[in-house]
Amino acid sequence: MTDEYELVADEPGFSHAISKISKARRIGLDLESNGFFRYPEQVCLVQISTPRDVFVIDPLALEDMKPLGSVLATRKVETVLHAGSHDVLSLDRDWGMHIENMFDTNIAAAFVGMSRLGLANVLEEELGVDIPKEKRIQRSDWSNRPLSQKALDYAANDVRYLHELREALGKRLRKLGREDWVKEECQRLSATRYDPPDPDMAVFNVKGWRSLDDQGLAILQSLVDFREDHAVRMGRPHFRVIPDMALITLADKPNSDLSRVRGLGNFSRGSMARGIRKAIAEGQSSKPPKRPAQPRQPRIPRGQREAFSSRLAKLKQWRIARGKDLSLDPALIWPMRSLQRIARAPDKLESEMQDPDVRRWQRKEFGKSLRRALA
Repeated sequence: MTDEYELVADEPGFSHAISKISKARRIGLDLESNGFFRYPEQVCLVQISTPRDVFVIDPLALEDMKPLGSVLATRKVETVLHAGSHDVLSLDRDWGMHIENMFDTNIAAAFVGMSRLGLANVLEEELGVDIPKEKRIQRSDWSNRPLSQKALDYAANDVRYLHELREALGKRLRKLGREDWVKEECQRLSATRYDPPDPDMAVFNVKGWRSLDDQGLAILQSLVDFREDHAVRMGRPHFRVIPDMALITLADKPNSDLSRVRGLGNFSRGSMARGIRKAIAEGQSSKPPKRPAQPRQPRIPRGQREAFSSRLAKLKQWRIARGKDLSLDPALIWPMRSLQRIARAPDKLESEMQDPDVRRWQRKEFGKSLRRALA
């Protein structure tokens, strides 16, 4: 494949690209979004490769992206991504698109035993390909137009080598007998869906909220609503409007001199400052939001704690040993939450085997070994 790519920024170009993409048995896919600079976040670039072509598609210039969704929704086309969890959620959030047949080269790299899993690292280790990964470009505002030549080149390179990488990793997985492991992990990833944030829980996403008393929490709720309103108006993410640290300071010490509160910027002056003061006053006269219940593990009776600790230590060692035998990160062998539940209630091992945390491939490959370790 050459270093060329086609920039798609109009309907005829998009139709041409879709006609080629839909005929491919496999495509590479990557997205660029603007969540670091804009609010709410939006997909600003869609990069797609076929074995012969690379398309850099500008969705901001197009009326309807549905034709792409039709391609992604068919099992006839395998969609190759690298570390695609955010892409899967973004496709669902912006366009309701879902990938039916996915292969994630990040997951595959982990299951052949690689430890450095970034795309540039995997390409270099597996194919000897060196692609430039400039943080400055990676963190650029992808909603800006026109995009620089460097930015477009960067975006195209994210999908240019995915076909070759998928083939190489697929061969290694077949040799190791781990194709089904990766297939199941990719199916689980492709089934995830975007869950819109609950506005009633936004206050509990502010770092430091636990340090506040009830009145401080009521003030924080009012300030969070104030910040959300301005984030939407300004089209900027929350941390670029008022940082969490400033909200906590004001909620804890509502009479603070605004000019001395770090991070307030323009909100410490004029009409913005008056808005802050009003939000604080409204919070002071409001009831605090109900604090979320903390999920608690069932208490282990004192007489059973030593046995629990011993079982858990044995299970952890089992997981580490299996990982070492297979040259895999132990975290891939068995979920830690499941091991903790097994250590707490070993008599429920068989029902634990069916827990959604536990994969089919894990039960098949390690179920007997786990039972022996627990005996």
